[in-house]
Amino acid sequence: MIAARLAGTIAMTAALCGCGGRERTAIAAPSEVQPIAVEANWRAQVTVADRRRLSEWRTAWISALRQARAGGAGDRIDADASFYAFDAALTDPVPPAGDYRCRTVKLGAKTAGGPGYVAYPFFRCVVSKIGGALTLTKLTGSQRIVGTIYPDDPTRAVFLGTVALGDEQGAMRYGRDNSRDVAGWIERIGPARWRLVQPYPAFESTLDVLELVPA
Repeated sequence: MIAARLAGTIAMTAALCGCGGRERTAIAAPSEVQPIAVEANWRAQVTVADRRRLSEWRTAWISALRQARAGGAGDRIDADASFYAFDAALTDPVPPAGDYRCRTVKLGAKTAGGPGYVAYPFFRCVVSKIGGALTLTKLTGSQRIVGTIYPDDPTRAVFLGTVALGDEQGAMRYGRDNSRDVAGWIERIGPARWRLVQPYPAFESTLDVLELVPA
């Protein structure tokens, strides 16, 4: 499990709330997730629930796209085919350390009548190298993930982390609460474009896709 604290606190400036349009002051970055060395095996860290979610990524993706198209988002999906295609991953999936613009697209709905497609604006993310490990942190917005990136195969890496909500100033340790755990596959889909694909997230949707492009 990930037990120690992330060294230092990242100061942040004002940002838009991820679920509305009103402005809010960004809060301190989640502080309880300590990255594990990149050579560590993610399979030794992952929870049973997240192992299952990761294994069912293709089923989640197909179902989510079907729901999104049924809700009228077909044109937006077709306009950016490589972003939404589940077989678009390229080699070298790990994003380099640096600042990123990031946005989340939620596909499918957990409950009947929910929206099948929601695209949020861009926020701030950072990929950091700390002690030989890589972390990904979403710095602004109302749902802010933080966790460790694990290389896996030539076209995919694994992300394991947690999410801080609203005005919370810290994140739980990974594995403490399934409803806050975040697991997904990181893929490169362009020369300088990545996505974090999160099958069956705890809230709202069938599939969350976080886009990452250099800031």
